[in-house]
Amino acid sequence: MKEFFYFLDDLYGKIIFMNYKPMSERRTFSYPTGKLPAEDLAKLLIRYTQDDERLVVRPGIGIDATVISFADRYLVAKTDPITFATDQIGWYAVHVNANDVAVMGGIPRWFLATLLLPEGKAGPDEVEAIFAQISMACQQLGVVFCGGHTEITCGLERPMVVGQMLGEVEKTKLIIPNKARPGDDILLTKGIAIEGTALIARERGELGEHFSEDWVKRCQNLLRAPGISVVPEAGIANGAAEVHAMHDPTEGGLATALYELASAARVGMIVEMEKIMVLPETAFLCQELKLDPLGLIASGALLIIAPHGDSRKLITALEAEGISSAVIGKIWESEKGVKLSKQGKVEDLPFFHQDEVARLFGKGGV
Repeated sequence: MKEFFYFLDDLYGKIIFMNYKPMSERRTFSYPTGKLPAEDLAKLLIRYTQDDERLVVRPGIGIDATVISFADRYLVAKTDPITFATDQIGWYAVHVNANDVAVMGGIPRWFLATLLLPEGKAGPDEVEAIFAQISMACQQLGVVFCGGHTEITCGLERPMVVGQMLGEVEKTKLIIPNKARPGDDILLTKGIAIEGTALIARERGELGEHFSEDWVKRCQNLLRAPGISVVPEAGIANGAAEVHAMHDPTEGGLATALYELASAARVGMIVEMEKIMVLPETAFLCQELKLDPLGLIASGALLIIAPHGDSRKLITALEAEGISSAVIGKIWESEKGVKLSKQGKVEDLPFFHQDEVARLFGKGGV
């Protein structure tokens, strides 16, 4: 069982995110909106998490869910909050948590939710709407909505949902990133950034004169078609060919997801910009709002690491189910770093201290 553990003291020594000063040098520093810096999080996980003989996968950078051993299978457990969105917040909560179970090879089974509702701003209709969204998303995935907690909380400006998804996986089908190796292909499904584009259109419906009402609605509908779920393609990939790792790009976009995956697998990468599928709506939105699509929250896309010889099998299997995919890069040795090939030039892959959505909303609020 120990082969599945991520020893964070070793992982921390190899972590790619070196753009931050140590905590001891930043005592007066306040974090920006978004994920905790990876370097700081790695230190905290080393100090405060424990080993257990039944804990198969420990927490770490780029590790999507924890895995616990039971008699004949593994339990896959994930918790994730929804903090950017307000519209369809229950829908988001179910799918983003289910995604992280699916990329470990698991099947999402049971969902719990903690609803934190702003004092004086939430009534019965608003609460029931969130419950209905959660229920509908669970039904779509065959998940049981089985519990949680709800309260009116002082100090909040908008509702927040903290979801917890429990799933299960046969012991032979668990997927963990440390199987990635130099020579493997990096595949991307659907394109980026489905969630970011839909989120901006839903939270900021009045985007300006360059965006027609029909165009905004089209962006809003990306939430459901092609949708932010990667559960179908994760299941297809896990059955169609050998898969060494999977990861879904969320906050921080594709670039952050690639860094996280490289850190978890202890490898380097080279990615070709021209092969990264960017949704037309995303490209136009980012151009007009001066956002970088590589750093825009990207649930709905799936990164798959597979042996070079299996890539065509995966692409064909996904295409048969109407899911587009492409090889966007290669795994190489960790000492070569994480690079982006762009118009024939190789440079460091951009690093985003903050998701482009958070940066945008920080300028003008949600």
